[in-house]
Amino acid sequence: MNKRILGLVLVIVLVFSLVACAPAAEVPAETSAEAVETSEAPASEEPSAEAEPAGDKPLVGFALFDNAMPWATVYSKSVFEEAEKRGYEYKFADAQNDTAKQVSDVEDLLAQGIELLVLTPIEHEAAAPCLEAAKEAGVPVILTGRTAKGEVGVDYVTYIASDFYWEGQEAGKWLAEQSGGKARIVEITGTVGSSAAIERAKGFYDAIAEYPEMEVVVSQTGNFLRADAQKVMENAIQSLGNDGFDAVYTHCDDMTIGAILAMKQAGMTPGKDIYTVSIDGIKEAVQMVVDGDMSCVVTCTPVFGPILFDTIEKYLAGEKLDEFIVNPDKVIDATNAAEELPFAP
Repeated sequence: MNKRILGLVLVIVLVFSLVACAPAAEVPAETSAEAVETSEAPASEEPSAEAEPAGDKPLVGFALFDNAMPWATVYSKSVFEEAEKRGYEYKFADAQNDTAKQVSDVEDLLAQGIELLVLTPIEHEAAAPCLEAAKEAGVPVILTGRTAKGEVGVDYVTYIASDFYWEGQEAGKWLAEQSGGKARIVEITGTVGSSAAIERAKGFYDAIAEYPEMEVVVSQTGNFLRADAQKVMENAIQSLGNDGFDAVYTHCDDMTIGAILAMKQAGMTPGKDIYTVSIDGIKEAVQMVVDGDMSCVVTCTPVFGPILFDTIEKYLAGEKLDEFIVNPDKVIDATNAAEELPFAP
């Protein structure tokens, strides 16, 4: 009997030993309840057939100014698609039109190990810390869309953009010709301190300076936002009355659209009894030129992908770059809007 009991005990000990030595089952890591914000670009639904391997190409960081704006949305799509087509890895951050956030975004991108920074500044002077941070990290910077305070060749490699002064000048020239050099103008400007707002205003004022009967009766910022511009226009109508102005000039299509909404709500007929002159050339605006609500739009193309990556590759190859590389534009009005509409971004 004692032998049987001893044998049973030995069997039980052996079974527990085997269980203790078995490998533990893998437990899946718990998923966080909060979505984690990432600066990685969303993957394309289908990989490009023309994509090339990244190889020794630099990791590119994009510091965007406000991807909610229609112009910026097309810009982002253009540069991301071109990066993927040419086999570049990239990271990006959206400052949401907040200068302090853009400085922080640049610092975060540098901490993630980017080797080249593409910066679209919100403000000219306030973007200087972005350039300083990149310089301290030894990361070259290419400015796109707007300038930042700094010295080319020292603080940044080159600047790629439309010619904002030319845009404002063309807008002023078109209005002078169409109005016979006589107009009372409501100007709605872009973000105060941005290079786009500064140059578009300067070009416009220089163009109308030789016409003594062309006068800007109201000038106020709409921050490049449709809702802000609509409010500015409502206030202008209340102050001047429906007959107190003949033309509206704004620094971007979104603001012009906001101004047109305000004028229509006040019983006015923009594009017919009021000249509406805009800058950007997004599809919605060009369609409004076709429909007659908008009189003229000077384009400011948001398609930067090809010219940007051509420039990057010239820089990597050691080629000398121009200090300012112009992304060319055109004037669209009733004479050519229908033919330009299919090409509008």
